[in-house]
Amino acid sequence: MSDHTYPIRVTALYRFSPFKDCETLRAGLEPVCRAAGVKGTLLLAPEGINGTIAGTHEAIDQVLAHIRTLPDCATLSVKDSFAETMPFYRMKVRLKREIVTMGQPNIDPLTEVGHYVAASDWNALIADPNTILIDTRNDYEVSIGTFKNAINPKTASFRDFPDWFRANRAELLGGVEAPKVAMFCTGGIRCEKSTAFLKSEGIDEVYHLDGGILKYLETVPEPESLWEGECFVFDQRVSVGHGLSLGHYGQCHACRMPLSQEDQASELYVPGVSCHACYDHRDEAQKAGYAERQRQTALAQALGEAHVGAVITPDKKVG
Repeated sequence: MSDHTYPIRVTALYRFSPFKDCETLRAGLEPVCRAAGVKGTLLLAPEGINGTIAGTHEAIDQVLAHIRTLPDCATLSVKDSFAETMPFYRMKVRLKREIVTMGQPNIDPLTEVGHYVAASDWNALIADPNTILIDTRNDYEVSIGTFKNAINPKTASFRDFPDWFRANRAELLGGVEAPKVAMFCTGGIRCEKSTAFLKSEGIDEVYHLDGGILKYLETVPEPESLWEGECFVFDQRVSVGHGLSLGHYGQCHACRMPLSQEDQASELYVPGVSCHACYDHRDEAQKAGYAERQRQTALAQALGEAHVGAVITPDKKVG
């Protein structure tokens, strides 16, 4: 939801910056988040900060003010949307090796990335027949929406992207003398790394959508949009549409698959336990454990409390 009158502000943020002492940074950041009543997940790594948090407008301002005091974070990348209710159950500040896991230690988005393309200029770029358009998100995200004519790598995680590109490079570039490769993701962070990776592979004309899909859906009028479907987000909203309006998807809390209304009508869908995508891949003991977690979650919600097992954990990145 993009209407600022909604009480909850949902802020996706990231910044690539060399952090030398992440533990000390966490020790200062976590109490600020908790004191403000903000919830969500923030990741700290030697390469910077990434995450999505939610709270009142004033509370988010307090946390952002603190984050902007961290090393080289004054120009933090921030993307806001709005919700009627809190989309997270608790606050976590976690230490990681990478703020978005690619597993390529020689890639440094601080020194070399692709060309940033504003949402207002994106349509012209991807409509060019000489542009190769790649969706860098995971397959389950792509399944509910993407840009027209985008290539889906069908990766299970972002870590798989380098191997996919190397295996398919010849087919993708297809003898094009000077190919233009345009890539996009939810909020822009994965494209910072994917464009840096392609540059390291010798591809010069590399572009990515500045601000990601979320910025595009917020700013490009729907009649002019080349986006098809909805955009998966890593919180309880599950998906958003044009104008960042609340989408129509639910989610399986056993496997995190986004579920259409038809999927939720399946006899294999049991809230919190299974869906059509994971039913045959979970044994009875696992399903029983999920059912107990769901029972405790429902009880905690009825009591107005948070149950730690109810959290949807981001796939090692947000955006």
